[in-house]
Amino acid sequence: MKNIPTNALTLTIGYGILTASTSALAAEGFINGSTATLQARNYYFNRDFADIVGANKQSKAEEWGQGFILNFKSGYTPGTVGFGVDAIGLLGLKLDSSPDRTNSGLLPVQADGRAPDNYSRAGIALKAKLSNTELKIGELQPNLPVLTFSDIRLLPPTYQGVSLVANEIDGLTLQAGQLNSISQRNESGDEKFQAVVGSVPKLKASGDHFNYAGADYAFNNKRTSVGVWYAQLEDIYNQRYFSFQHKEPLGDWTLGSLIGYYDSRADGKQLIGEVDNQALHTRLSAKFGGHTFSIGYQAMFGDQGFTRVFANSSPLSNESYTYFFDSVDERSRQARYDYDFAALGVPGLTTMVRYTKGDNVTTTGNFEGREWERDLDIGYVIQSGPLKNLGMISRNTAVRSNYRSDVNEQRFILTYTLALF
Repeated sequence: MKNIPTNALTLTIGYGILTASTSALAAEGFINGSTATLQARNYYFNRDFADIVGANKQSKAEEWGQGFILNFKSGYTPGTVGFGVDAIGLLGLKLDSSPDRTNSGLLPVQADGRAPDNYSRAGIALKAKLSNTELKIGELQPNLPVLTFSDIRLLPPTYQGVSLVANEIDGLTLQAGQLNSISQRNESGDEKFQAVVGSVPKLKASGDHFNYAGADYAFNNKRTSVGVWYAQLEDIYNQRYFSFQHKEPLGDWTLGSLIGYYDSRADGKQLIGEVDNQALHTRLSAKFGGHTFSIGYQAMFGDQGFTRVFANSSPLSNESYTYFFDSVDERSRQARYDYDFAALGVPGLTTMVRYTKGDNVTTTGNFEGREWERDLDIGYVIQSGPLKNLGMISRNTAVRSNYRSDVNEQRFILTYTLALF
């Protein structure tokens, strides 16, 4: 047998092991199951205030930014327990801003009142999978009825902690987790959790952990589902949520219904004081061809408004782009119409208009608060050619209130997602 130098033998064996390992990983999906996307998002935001109410006399929030969102998700290593990794990279660039026009939610605000030229963040999450149960630790983006994923500005928020999702029983999804910090949609660093109560931020107190657990069960051919959830922002509030959803085909129509109920109370040391809110929200919808008609009703009970994590949105039926209709004792009604022009042979073109009206608000001035919001969206995604998948949205909003500032708002959003592999 011909002699092989020791270093060459080592390299040969090492290369063989690496090749075999890589082949095994590829065969089991760690590599072959990986995906990566890069989304470019251009966002213009203009919010004009009129008849200003409150201490903040800023008359306009107007900023323009360019964002990039890189998402990587691996497959899993071979074996009974598979391991993998997810990673996210976020970069926001200032295109236009001014100290008198900040606080749009697109860009950070520095100590000097100006927005920086750029901000960025990168994070990873390690994951393990056994059967149909997945554990993740690290940078997370959960979307829960008690913590809605609020990707509504230039960059999305992220959370740092641990999550567990189990789908071992057909139709039943169990979830639980503990989140220790949040990176806001317009910030680079981590910070503790804070709360919003009835659209009023409570920023003088922070909770160390956000704990949650919930179950959703879909049955009746997945047309019907029920949900039960619990959340706790430690020493600030705890919350229970119950939901029922159903879709029913009826000839050429599809009818839908949703009813949800939140119950929020103060927790532990009660760092923001008393919390007492019960929120009922409902929605009925009817879809025919490209048309979707919806109506919603929402009611607040208790001594405070609806409670959630700052600065997240919520899945309340009547929450809109600017007002949430979740103040103390508020009752609100919504009418909404969506149309998909694919039904007329123009795929990619969609529009939405909705009108929401709220009243019965208990105000600090001892009079009934009333408000309304009108939203109009027009969106188009290019279907072919060199600009295929380029999305465009024009979003116009008008808001009027007798106890809060009136708002006129315009947003223009361009998005393009490139699949890297």
